[in-house]
Amino acid sequence: MQAHNGMYIDGRWRPAAGTETIEVVDPATEEIIGTVPAGTAEDVDAAVAAAREALPGWAATPPAERAARLGALHDALAARREEIAATVTAELGAPLSFSQAVHADLPTTVAGTYAKLAAEHPFEERLGNSRVLHEPVGVVGAITPWNYPLHQIVAKVAPALAAGCTVVLKPAEDTPLVARLFTEAVAEAGVPAGAFNLVTGRGPVAGQALAEHGGVDMVSFTGSTAVGRRIGAIAGGAVRRVALELGGKSANVILPGADLVKAVKIGVGNVMANAGQTCSAWTRMLVHTDHYDQAVGIAAAAAAKYVPGDPTDPATRLGPVVNAGQRERVTGYIRTGTEEGATLVAGGADAPEGMERGYYVRPTVFAGVTPEMTIAREEIFGPVLSILRYEDADDAARIANDSEYGLSGAVWAADDETATAFARRLHTGQVDINGGRFNPLAPFGGYKRSGVGRELGPHGLTEYLQTKSLQF
Repeated sequence: MQAHNGMYIDGRWRPAAGTETIEVVDPATEEIIGTVPAGTAEDVDAAVAAAREALPGWAATPPAERAARLGALHDALAARREEIAATVTAELGAPLSFSQAVHADLPTTVAGTYAKLAAEHPFEERLGNSRVLHEPVGVVGAITPWNYPLHQIVAKVAPALAAGCTVVLKPAEDTPLVARLFTEAVAEAGVPAGAFNLVTGRGPVAGQALAEHGGVDMVSFTGSTAVGRRIGAIAGGAVRRVALELGGKSANVILPGADLVKAVKIGVGNVMANAGQTCSAWTRMLVHTDHYDQAVGIAAAAAAKYVPGDPTDPATRLGPVVNAGQRERVTGYIRTGTEEGATLVAGGADAPEGMERGYYVRPTVFAGVTPEMTIAREEIFGPVLSILRYEDADDAARIANDSEYGLSGAVWAADDETATAFARRLHTGQVDINGGRFNPLAPFGGYKRSGVGRELGPHGLTEYLQTKSLQF
């Protein structure tokens, strides 16, 4: 049981303004494993004031020194790998092996990329008779989600610090403990007082106070499209910079000639990872009518191998979803899919056998899904796959693009050239070609209602810079 009572403001832990706390629950056992303070507008005020006070000094710090602090942050995170993984498994429910490889290692890698980018980025350039300066936006309010709690923190805080911005972080209330570990790493890395500040709290209170604060120059938010629209409206009214990484309903298009077994198995694994709580998951699998029945059989067999279990067991591949509300949301979508006529070929809304405690959902696959069905249109955010049929390439492109979202996707074909030609037709921010590996330097973000702006790599750094030109 970890009981915390402080906010990290101006380089030190200080008591919260209020007395209310947030209980952190282990989704596998439903037991309370920690508490953190529920921040108020007063806490946000103090954090923003500290960030504004620190801004001139940090912005004027040479890029090489900012890079050194980020390099030290990378090392501090790497040293905490096992503690980070265990913490994420405890508060999110992700299987320990996944927590180690993704929740711990990926953000550590991203921190290292920004150490390098901070040292190499051209913060000044010449264009004709002009000198163009790339300067920090200012104070950044970073509001992060629970599904990839440390990765999303690093994907915002590291580029903001690299750019010379100062930051106030409000992490998700379900997963605040790993945010505190990150804060310890920031302090160990020697980031100056006030350049980074942490306020834990609930979205409607601390999050809204941060989004509305007049001392914040930019808000970077990752989460639901509904909340992102509200934050975007607030930012628009204040004429303030905003970056939004929101929902997704990504298509996994398997073209004739592709390795069907490989494409289907990897597609199922993509949806089951992190208990399906991934905004970029390929939750719509599109298969040519000639191969449809075979693909359904492969998918059902693959899903059966994702047996829900104790996330601390190294053999577990599928842990619980984050909380009771999320479980009800996901199982409600499964029931809706059945009611609307989709065919359940794996899983279902009933609790997994022998899992009396914990927020577990069975790995679920639907066949016979049509584009107008709810499960083909709305983001479920759980281990649920919909398999749709298409007639030809034009039909596949039409179905894939028939979505209000456009975050990610995949294309499988007999060769990369064919897959790439089809990928160019997709209205989405990122596409994996024939199982292409995740690249932490590639821009990540969406089209349409999947968001505004990009994270990761040099494109993620430029989100936190504004441009000034000097004419000579």
